[in-house]
Amino acid sequence: MTVVPTTVIRHHKEKLSKCSLRFLHDRAEMTFLKHRPGFRFDATGFVLLAIDAAPLSAADAGHALLLLDSTWRWLPRLMACIGGEPIRRSIPSQIRTVYPRTSRVFEDPPEGLASIEALYVARRILGDDDESLLDGYHWKQAFLANLAASEVR
Repeated sequence: MTVVPTTVIRHHKEKLSKCSLRFLHDRAEMTFLKHRPGFRFDATGFVLLAIDAAPLSAADAGHALLLLDSTWRWLPRLMACIGGEPIRRSIPSQIRTVYPRTSRVFEDPPEGLASIEALYVARRILGDDDESLLDGYHWKQAFLANLAASEVR
């Protein structure tokens, strides 16, 4: 199994206590960066997850993964800090979140996933099928069952 190096850029207003990735901070392959006004990141050569891109596939293996962690409302601010030439890819559209959404002011896109869900699926597609990524995720079993039902391999 190949371990996919992963960089996560978290919006500075994102609450760590509610973040689905909070249990992954001690993993060697994970780098967490905090976005603040003026922050810039050269994403050249990274696979950047985005919902409006071509689907991620095994052909994208060999690249580090970049995940932007924020609410959907703050995502444009995070995207604005990305420079260089990332490889924009999306998670296959048949995969749906099991995370209970609660926003009353901003509608989440139907193909949007919780950050941990997107991370797990992306790394799985890239050849790093490590279910331990989901160990701290409250909805792990429901998500894996949902994923199995969508028959994504």
